[in-house]
Formats: sequence, structure tokens, C-alpha cells
Amino acid sequence: MRALVQRVSWARVRVGDEVVGEIGPGVCVLVGVTHDDDHRTAQALADKVWHLRIVDDGTGAMQRSVAETTGAVLVVSQFTLYGDIRRGRRPSWAAAARPEHAEPLVAAVVARLAASGATVATGRFGAHMHVALENDGPVTLLIEVAPPGAPGPTPPPG
Repeated sequence: MRALVQRVSWARVRVGDEVVGEIGPGVCVLVGVTHDDDHRTAQALADKVWHLRIVDDGTGAMQRSVAETTGAVLVVSQFTLYGDIRRGRRPSWAAAARPEHAEPLVAAVVARLAASGATVATGRFGAHMHVALENDGPVTLLIEVAPPGAPGPTPPPG
């Protein structure tokens, strides 16, 4: 699974004219699912997001997590995180999981965060959404969690 995590002052998701999810200070998490992800992967991703130390501790250092502060998380499904643009100009979506596989795993991320104590808002799976946010910092991180037993992402050189 992949997640693009942004620390936000606020974030909101609209479908048409309806606001379907909204938070104040916290994190906006765009979640992408690939074919070999499972519920253990979803739980590991949720735990990583929940305990990620990206919130200012009052001294200018990012030493606190959302779990220790606001607890607000906006989760939005985002299959395009698995778009492959290495060849040509048209992305390939081959690595993105089909909706019937991805939707329950995005729901598992939401459920794990809620069970951990998060105040969770969501987008609407499969809908055309408009996401608005105010990135705080800006702080933006890409997280990849491999299924258990799979090799993780290759670290950058140096």
C-alpha cells in the first residue's frame, strides 16, 4: 500500500455539492492499494500513519504524532498513487488494485485508525471527489508498506 500523508491545518472532501468528509488540524491521507495488499498491510499502514511523528512539539521540532495531538485524519482512496509513467505520457494503472479488492482495504485502514482513537473522516470510494486542504509546513510524506514477507521498497542510494 502507498499513502501520501500531508499535515494539514484543515482538509475537506466534496462529492458534487456535498461535503462528505472534513477535519481541522491533523493529517490528510491519500491511500493507494495494489494487488498483493491484504488486511495486515492495511493495519500496518494505519499504525504507521497514526504514530508518524510529524507534528510540532512546541519547540519547532516534529516530535509528536497525530495520536498525541488532534487525532484527526482524513482518509481518501487514491488509485492513481499506483500510476506508472515510466513509459510514454499515458499512465498505466496495471499496479492499482481493482475496486472490489481495494475498497475493503481502504475501509480497514479507516477502521484501524478509528479503533486506535482517531477522529476519522473519509472521502467516498469510487466517486469523483474534490479535495481541498491547507498543507501545514508544508509537510508531505510518501509511505509504502509492503505485505508481510514481501521485500520493502529499495532505499535511495547514499
